[in-house]
Amino acid sequence: MSVPHAAQPVLDRIRVGSAPDSWGVWFPDDDQQVPWQRFLDEVTEAGYEWIELGPYGYLPTDPAVLRDEIARRSLRVSAGTIFTSLHHGPSVWDKTWAHVSEVATLTQAMGARHLVVIPSFWRDDKTAEEIEPRELTTEQWKQLTTGMERLGKQVRDEFGLDIVVHPHADTHIDTEEHVERFLHATDSDLVNLCLDTGHYAYCGGDSVKLIRTYGERIGYLHLKQVDPDILGDVVAKGTPFGPAVKQGVMCEPPLGVPALPPVLEAAQELDVDLFAIVEQDMYPCPPDQPFPIAERTRRFLRSCGA
Repeated sequence: MSVPHAAQPVLDRIRVGSAPDSWGVWFPDDDQQVPWQRFLDEVTEAGYEWIELGPYGYLPTDPAVLRDEIARRSLRVSAGTIFTSLHHGPSVWDKTWAHVSEVATLTQAMGARHLVVIPSFWRDDKTAEEIEPRELTTEQWKQLTTGMERLGKQVRDEFGLDIVVHPHADTHIDTEEHVERFLHATDSDLVNLCLDTGHYAYCGGDSVKLIRTYGERIGYLHLKQVDPDILGDVVAKGTPFGPAVKQGVMCEPPLGVPALPPVLEAAQELDVDLFAIVEQDMYPCPPDQPFPIAERTRRFLRSCGA
């Protein structure tokens, strides 16, 4: 007697996309990266309909040019990305806002609604030198949280966008303890999270638990996996994030952790529309490496119902 297969979940609240990061793009301009035209062509061919802008200046920053380039490939933009060091307090606000305004202007012009906010690193990505202490002081936590609330309000008031803060390896918002502290100290009307499943696992967190516990604060997803064996080596040696990526710590689904079907199903249960943007950190990488991985990843996510 044959056993019937369990019905595949319908993940109709999840909008899958990809990003320049999955093509090895970390910088606006770098000889080791593929040209932006190739990224747009290949992300379309791999089966994605949504993209992020990536580092500001990688894709064209003229809204008319970019709008034309994405429209003729039937692509749409889900978010822009900004970098902040708001724990330094009001002294960095003007410089931060100048950067935010550029990215937010282009993001808004593309019809997107989100800005992904990445906190600054506490150690140098290349040398592993500690630029500042790994732990923030009480005063710095206050500057970070109040600064993010100010940012969330001003971005919404001036651009109509929502900020989603990205817990990230080698930043001060990384582990479960730090993420929960950040959530408890910020207003959910102004600040929510971009949960990156790979970074959260890299830092010891459980994505499904976070979604189930703080579902109302999950505003956006990055889909990523880590190789547990390489991660074990990275943790044991204290390897910084950049070299860990070169070592292959972020791997192609479904070869790593966390398992993505339970994450997607937990996200679907929130019953809100969520972007789930594939980001497999690969920098640097050979130019022919990203496309087949992107295509297989899209096929895998379809097999999960997304």
